[in-house]
Amino acid sequence: MLALSVPMSATARQDPAPVRQAIEDFLTVQTRGLPGTASFVVGPIDPSNSLAPCSALEAFSPPGAKTVGRTTVGVRCRAEATWTLYVPAQVRVVAHYLASAKPLAQGQVVTADDLVLQEGDLGQLPAGVLTDPGLAVGRTLSASLPAGRPVRSDMLRQPLAVLQGQSVKVISRGPGFLVTAEGKAVTNAADGQVAQARLASGQTLSGIARPGGVVEIGY
Repeated sequence: MLALSVPMSATARQDPAPVRQAIEDFLTVQTRGLPGTASFVVGPIDPSNSLAPCSALEAFSPPGAKTVGRTTVGVRCRAEATWTLYVPAQVRVVAHYLASAKPLAQGQVVTADDLVLQEGDLGQLPAGVLTDPGLAVGRTLSASLPAGRPVRSDMLRQPLAVLQGQSVKVISRGPGFLVTAEGKAVTNAADGQVAQARLASGQTLSGIARPGGVVEIGY
């Protein structure tokens, strides 16, 4: 299917071959950093089109176009003529992805034994499916998973480094000084998130949560 925004001409014909080549070159670059093996099929380009021949073609991703699966690639003329067309394409990326090796419960901390690698087309899998075990191990599940289900990034959250009510070490550091104090965590926070701690004096400070019950404050 072509969506055209062009002035029609009865005589001019844009050769489909360079248009197809521009799309294939574009998709090759777009899929280069993806895991697995990428392949794609470019949809038909009407050889009887009324596009003026162009010597400088530019392929691009229209807003909302997907990287894998069924997608659309735009091609615009950057030379003599002024036209744009949109060509459907199917991008297939076969890669190993993470799935649950057994039923997993909400709130469970994921271990390597909980995961299995399966092979499939990423374009046919849910968005955000993980391919790197390092992005899942040690994280906490936000929902239960039956065995064999793809593991998505939005199902996982970082483990809490600081728990509300926990005794924490508050470390204040700056140029030429470092001060430590004991306190109680006022909020829950994962590593790298903002956490609040109340000192024995009653003062409440905000800092960055670190593993082991530490709140860092930089000056």
